[in-house]
Amino acid sequence: MTRHFRKAMLLATLVGVLTTACESDDRMKEDTMPSLPKSTQLEPPATKIENVVDNHWGIQVEDPYRWLEDQDSQEVLQWFTQQGAFTEQVLSALPRREQLLQRLTELDQGAPYTTYGVRQLAKGDVFFLRRNAGESLAKLYQKSEGAVEARLLVDPDALAVDDESHVSIEGYMPSWDGRFLVYGVAQGGSEETTYSVIDLTSGTTLPDTLTNIETAYNRPQWSLDGKGFYYSRRRELPVDAPDTEIYKRTEVRYHVVGSDAGEDVVVAAFEVSDRLPLLETDFPSLVVTPGSDFAVLKVKHGDNNEISIFSAPVETLLTGAVPWVQITQESDLVTDFAVVEDSIYLITAKDAPRFKLVRTTLSSPNFADAREVIAAGDLVIEGIAAAADAIYLSAKQDGVNKVLRLSDEGSVKPLKTPRDGAAYISSVSPLVAGVLVYESTWIQGGVRYAYDPLEDNFSDTGMVPKGKFDELDGYIAEEVLVTSHDGVKVPVSILRRADLVLDGTNPTIVYGYGSYGISQDVSFSPIRLGWIEQGGIFAIAHVRGGGEYGQAWHYAGRMQNKPNTWKDLIAAAEYLVDNGYSGVNHMAPMGGSAGGILAGRSVTERPDLFGAVVMQVGMLDAIRAETTTNGVPNIKEFGSVTDAKGFEGLLAMSAYHHVEDGVQYPAALLTHGFNDPRVNPWMSGKMAARLQAVAQNNTPALLRVDFDAGHGIGSTREQVLAQYADIYSFLLWQLGRPNAASGS
Repeated sequence: MTRHFRKAMLLATLVGVLTTACESDDRMKEDTMPSLPKSTQLEPPATKIENVVDNHWGIQVEDPYRWLEDQDSQEVLQWFTQQGAFTEQVLSALPRREQLLQRLTELDQGAPYTTYGVRQLAKGDVFFLRRNAGESLAKLYQKSEGAVEARLLVDPDALAVDDESHVSIEGYMPSWDGRFLVYGVAQGGSEETTYSVIDLTSGTTLPDTLTNIETAYNRPQWSLDGKGFYYSRRRELPVDAPDTEIYKRTEVRYHVVGSDAGEDVVVAAFEVSDRLPLLETDFPSLVVTPGSDFAVLKVKHGDNNEISIFSAPVETLLTGAVPWVQITQESDLVTDFAVVEDSIYLITAKDAPRFKLVRTTLSSPNFADAREVIAAGDLVIEGIAAAADAIYLSAKQDGVNKVLRLSDEGSVKPLKTPRDGAAYISSVSPLVAGVLVYESTWIQGGVRYAYDPLEDNFSDTGMVPKGKFDELDGYIAEEVLVTSHDGVKVPVSILRRADLVLDGTNPTIVYGYGSYGISQDVSFSPIRLGWIEQGGIFAIAHVRGGGEYGQAWHYAGRMQNKPNTWKDLIAAAEYLVDNGYSGVNHMAPMGGSAGGILAGRSVTERPDLFGAVVMQVGMLDAIRAETTTNGVPNIKEFGSVTDAKGFEGLLAMSAYHHVEDGVQYPAALLTHGFNDPRVNPWMSGKMAARLQAVAQNNTPALLRVDFDAGHGIGSTREQVLAQYADIYSFLLWQLGRPNAASGS
């Protein structure tokens, strides 16, 4: 049973459950003062203990709340409902929570609309996702060459099955000739995606329906003749199949528009060909490029960044005997590629800790003798895409994102954007010359430019209209280097009001992630502005495990090296104290998903340093992660309990197992969507229960549950804003200044 359908099961019993929960709420209301001071007596719903003890490599590991893992159980559903109701009652009573929500909504609607997910066609059509101010979800539009207004193609609000749930768009792709478009939708943030096809000539949705789509790492690819598309699909499983089987044996299939999806040809899959040595846990996807006679199969090995690459002539893909040739394997440390006719360009960390660019041919590939195009150096090469005129690269120079243009002659030119801010590739097509570039700073709103290679200049596309809060005076971004526990210098970005007095009392969020080589890149956020204008500081710690300095920086914060991530964040927090930005008990580590490791272990290692902690959809029980749907793909990032060293690393990073009796922990807020397919909700549930069990001095440990959300992907804007209103009011309550000026 999927989590989305568990929600339906929950709703069937919700009336009885909420009766019990509301009785508890009414008792709490009698004790709750309007300002909700810290002295308010908070009694969360009781949680039973059924201790399970596992032996891993001679070490006894206790798990007192294992029973919460059974999310199909009525008892567990009731527990989550009661916890969510209790937390909602506490948070809704916080000082200025409603004013914060109103202000965040105002900031979020400062611009008339926002666009993203842009795709271009040779004939001039542009497709994009757009969310207008005040709308809950982005809608899919098409703007034809010369048209004044864009045409609405997909409105997710019209696709919702009822008023209690929502549907979000999960990717799309137009055919090369602009005749068809395939798009995916998922309900309730579940990421359980179904593909549909639109005839763009008539605007009608065709009967084609494809289910069990894999969208985390793949997107559909249209055949060059436009008759069908290649896509990645998960296999059908019985309802009682273990969760660990869901992400296994992904297949690449080909669908002809107008045909029965059950007849789609399998092009690549586990054990489908001796030429494809795929593992059960691999995620294959196909790439076809106009102008090239070869298709490329990208194989992602779980959540690992390093991919394997195979190629075959496009004309052989549907023959049933595809002559795949392997170009790279995982040990070649290739992370991205682009195809231009017979050439394939490869970004690799082989003998290049910050990556280099090499090239070989598809007709006679030889990675070992691939020609070096951009040598290893200080430049961090992150991504690559081919346009009709040149290769474009996304890279970092001195920590700032840049877009580079690689000409046919081999010259590399950094593109200087009008404001000289951080620049990112927004859209590239092999059939269109130039590139769309998105530029942003920490304290200024973004702009999407079109780069014209003939004129060598940029023009504003108008796709990201300037909002009234995009360029406010009085805000600054400081970049500092902090010495971590082992002497390594860690970058920290400090965002604050310019007039803020550094007296050691400012409420401060110390944010980080530190996994998968994902960088915390420069970006502007109206929601983040909502915290800073309150007099809060938002510090981004660019901890190891991210990609700020390439693969070496990533590897320095994964598996057995994972402690560097939270020790880097702790060093950043200590720097903020030493330099008067904030003080002990005025700071909160904050992180989500894999960043939950960072936040959870920061506060369990140094509970004396922080006044609160926020963990969003956090991976908090690393020992049990391997038993979950997304656990097996994550082994290469975090390790496995089946290996002694792997277990040692997982135990070190498991915040749940480092909560100790008799220790005074800071106030905690844990948030989770119950339909989360990436990190199971019981991760937050078990951590909340453990913190509640050891809480001293009436310190709250609150579990915020959203039963119509998942990992955050596909959430409505109302859900996002409500969550941050809760987070900010909670932190102001615990860290100080609950009555700060609104800034409005």
